[in-house]
Amino acid sequence: MLRIYPGVLVQCDPSIKSIIVKIDNEEHAFIVEELDDQTLVIKENMMTTLKMKLDEVDAFAA
Repeated sequence: MLRIYPGVLVQCDPSIKSIIVKIDNEEHAFIVEELDDQTLVIKENMMTTLKMKLDEVDAFAA
C-alpha cells in the first residue's frame, strides 16, 4: 500500500544526521526517507518533536 506523508527536506552535517537516525531508530516516527549522507526527508508534523529531542541531546552533551 502506498502511503504519502507531507515532508520537510533536512540538510545537515553527517554527524547530526546520525543523531537523527539514532533518535528515529528508537521510535520510527520521524524519517520518511534518507536521501544521502547529509539529506533526510522528515515528517512535517514531527519536526517540532524532533527539534526538542535534538535540544535534549545537545543539553546532555554540554
